Amino acid sequence: MASCSICGKKKTVGNNVSHANNKTKRALLPNVQRIRISIGGAAKKVHVCTRCIRSRKVIKAA
Repeated sequence: MASCSICGKKKTVGNNVSHANNKTKRALLPNVQRIRISIGGAAKKVHVCTRCIRSRKVIKAA
């Protein structure tokens, strides 16, 4: 799984907890999109999480 190129957000590990309080491991994945951004006038495809896109930390290329 890819991580965010801007903030470094990546997969974390937690537990599924059943009604009987049994615990099994699970992965919590970030919402990472592959988008074209402009870096120094050139367009480049990078993996960016939706929180960075929404908070305008990155500008999409046209």
